[in-house]
Amino acid sequence: MTPDTSAAGILRRPYLLATVGTCALVFLSAFESLAVTTVMPVVSRDLNGASLYALAFAGPLATGVMGMVGAGNWSDRRGPRAPLYASVALFVVGLLVAGTASTMEMLVFGRLVQGLGGGAMTVALYVLVARIYPPTLHARIFAAFAASWVIPSLVGPFAAGLVAQLSSWHWVFLGVVGLVVPALAMVVPAMRGMAPSTQTEPVPWAFGRMGWAALAALTVLALNLSAEVPSVGGVIAAVALVLALIAVRPLVPRGTLTARRGLPSVILSRGLASAAFFGAEVYLPYLLTERYAFTPTFAGLTLTGAALAWAGASALQGRLGSRLADALAVRVGACLVLAAIALAFVTAALGFPPAVAIGGWLFAGFGMGLMYPRLSVMTLALSTPENQGFNSAAMSISDSLGGALALASTGLVFAAFTTTDPFAAVFALTAIIAVVGVAVAPRVAGRKPATGGGAGASDAHPKLSLPQPK
Repeated sequence: MTPDTSAAGILRRPYLLATVGTCALVFLSAFESLAVTTVMPVVSRDLNGASLYALAFAGPLATGVMGMVGAGNWSDRRGPRAPLYASVALFVVGLLVAGTASTMEMLVFGRLVQGLGGGAMTVALYVLVARIYPPTLHARIFAAFAASWVIPSLVGPFAAGLVAQLSSWHWVFLGVVGLVVPALAMVVPAMRGMAPSTQTEPVPWAFGRMGWAALAALTVLALNLSAEVPSVGGVIAAVALVLALIAVRPLVPRGTLTARRGLPSVILSRGLASAAFFGAEVYLPYLLTERYAFTPTFAGLTLTGAALAWAGASALQGRLGSRLADALAVRVGACLVLAAIALAFVTAALGFPPAVAIGGWLFAGFGMGLMYPRLSVMTLALSTPENQGFNSAAMSISDSLGGALALASTGLVFAAFTTTDPFAAVFALTAIIAVVGVAVAPRVAGRKPATGGGAGASDAHPKLSLPQPK
């Protein structure tokens, strides 16, 4: 008889190597994302690339959406093995191009390739989790993924700055290459032992969805760059937002934009959480330095505290397992994020002591730590082997686009209210998003789909009979 391994922890056989390898890939992707933020001013100065500075950040996010859709479709067709190999290869190529760049144009191209690979890798890893780990371990492995994102937020910026100061910014890119290959090698044995797919009908290539993903990527770029053309920037932003909603509709389960109960609301909740949290977080250190004369280092400790709270909550929900219901974790997390943003708003609007906003942001980190892993667990629980790739891609797309659209929108709001109180305006906008998140949270509970359908017939993608991104 085959031994039952469902009770084994993620750091015990037969999951140890897969856990270390997948978490290492997540860690390296997160480290690179955060490290580049630190060294990009130096890169821009060395390569005389100030005009392409914004695109160096927006570009990878946009191409990442395309990678997510492509990897999701490919995973549904052939399983996650080939998409993971291809995505890691693209990620490494992007690092090599950026790390050896002698012009800003070359570096941006490398970042675009890197983003394409990074987005695809995220989805392939989620499908890999569904194929390797039993459902009883999903909460724990996603908690480990969350921690793998949080740890780079503590050490990434400092380490990148040290490398750039003592050696060269090139090694911030090139140094990661030597670590990616060993990380992937640890995952290979687990992929060889994956059970074959049980799907009976072939999944077609979704070229239409890939086209919509390209349009969504372009809208993100347009929205981020609309502030560069003040005369018609508002018109560009409005058109980009409308096109983004049109483009995202075929990329997520039917009913996502209307918060249909079950999987659609799970996907929507992920995007709303990302939009509210990250839309507010980037302005909190700005508020502390501008209004309260904090040094940048001291102001940044606020985000470090939230990162620690995020990691702690992720570990806690992983240990609680089924004792903490998924839907309850999402509701509590959404309420904590709203409360934290409200405290930041009153601090900015009423001149409260900075400790109010700083302490409140710990609640935001704790709320995200409760929500994020559980939304990932629910996505897989409401999926079948035939649509795990589509659903994982939809969750990543919602996460990515939610944060990107919120950051672009808060930037426009901040610029529009410079003569009054831009910080209060930004926190008011993100609080409204958080209120919507609280309203949608109770709707994440839904029925498990029947085998062969997506998230159930009502949630299925109309063409594919399928349902479903720091």
